[in-house]
Amino acid sequence: MTKEYLEYEFWGPNALYTDPLSRGGEKLSFQIPTYQSLIGTTESIYWKPTFTYVIDDLRILNPIQVESKAMRPFDKRLAIDHNTLAYYTYLTKVRYQVRCHIEWNLQREDLASDRNMKKHVAIFKRALKAGGRRDIFLGTRECQGYVKPQVFGTGDGYYDEVPSQYFGLMFHGYNYPSDTGDPMFSVRMTAPTMVHGMVHFERPEECRIVQPIREIKAVGGHDQNLFESVDDLYQQMIGDDDQ
Repeated sequence: MTKEYLEYEFWGPNALYTDPLSRGGEKLSFQIPTYQSLIGTTESIYWKPTFTYVIDDLRILNPIQVESKAMRPFDKRLAIDHNTLAYYTYLTKVRYQVRCHIEWNLQREDLASDRNMKKHVAIFKRALKAGGRRDIFLGTRECQGYVKPQVFGTGDGYYDEVPSQYFGLMFHGYNYPSDTGDPMFSVRMTAPTMVHGMVHFERPEECRIVQPIREIKAVGGHDQNLFESVDDLYQQMIGDDDQ
């Protein structure tokens, strides 16, 4: 299968790519988006269970800045008088470029007839021009984001002249049984380095630090009667426009 890169730019006033160690209390964002969060942003533009996205590269355009905001987290005891004040540390005025590509989900042989790369790519590009098929969130729902088509590497970036910057060990993503075929749900870690403003991500199977969490029972495939084929979706969104 020929690899065809999909490229876009996204931005927003705030982002919160939460460090798992800070969850449940005062949340703190990583300095850059995680691989898993970029998968989520890309899937918000367009996704089907027929394929998975692989994030190749991230480009940081704006300076990495943070700001803290006083928040009142939702109290699990549902008691108003038990609310406590917490400080969440957000990234602010973020702007990034992403380069990724599509690979077939080989765990879904029941959707083999839906594997039409030309049509999936065309639908992605049409959805990207419209700002995505779903709302774009930058790490968390309270951080609204926006996307647009953009050739990766174009324009000036704040770190273009910085030889390298190391971000230390951080969360990479999750291994879902529906993607890997392994019933064990696990978490991956990575240690990315930015070179001249660009971060090249390891592929999920290349991550050397993997922590098993628990086994997940297979839930089966989709009801084919409720599944919209790529041919039908392509006809709805594009039709004869590509002629």
